Amino acid sequence: MLKRLISLWVWVSVSLVALFWVPWLAFLYVLTATRDPGRYTVGRWFRRAAVVCTKLNPMWRFRTTGVRIHDPRRPYVAVANHESFADIFLLSHLPWEMKFLSKESIFKIPVMGWMMRMAGDVAVRRGDVTSRAAALEACRDRLAKRVSVMIMPEGTRSADGQLQKFHDGAFRLAVETGCPILPIAVAGTRAAITKGSWMVGRATAVARVLEPIETTGLTLADVPALRERVRGAIAEARATLLRELQTA
Repeated sequence: MLKRLISLWVWVSVSLVALFWVPWLAFLYVLTATRDPGRYTVGRWFRRAAVVCTKLNPMWRFRTTGVRIHDPRRPYVAVANHESFADIFLLSHLPWEMKFLSKESIFKIPVMGWMMRMAGDVAVRRGDVTSRAAALEACRDRLAKRVSVMIMPEGTRSADGQLQKFHDGAFRLAVETGCPILPIAVAGTRAAITKGSWMVGRATAVARVLEPIETTGLTLADVPALRERVRGAIAEARATLLRELQTA
């Protein structure tokens, strides 16, 4: 019963923060539209809403570690493993802006979807080749405007907690644009929100930023090796983080 009450509070607080944030984001969107075509400012404030929601949640303890990004306007193709819907809340704690590639259904959620569109996040429809192509083109647009993009190359949350295979899209994008890959390992969010449930669980989670991997000079023939190199780095870092969380 207590868990249900806490979960209800969490989602009510998320809704209240979202309702408060919408007019502020709309104001910033209008104010910065001409001088900030990459919507960096609006995006940063949108991520701050996720941080506020996390602080209002007594069940979650989230933090970030790893490599520091000294130039937040250098565009990266950031890739992370996907454990839970709560990954979005965790990754929003990183101190620079990234546009998230997210499934189209999330953009249809009232208020949340409005904010995502104002922030410049990118929608994609699963299983639709045309939608995937349009989404990657939108990602190229964000990178050209000196804003990083966040892609979870597993494509969907892991059902069993094991790291799934990575798809090529993010790595092709990085090679084609010449942007470096920024690997990020996520651990601990699986317990925060169980797949298929609205219940919120107690979770301590970490996102660790790994060393960027340059793509200058690579061709599309190098994509499979690049993909597996990044997956291996994330798998190793994630395993380390899980051990650290277990012994903490």
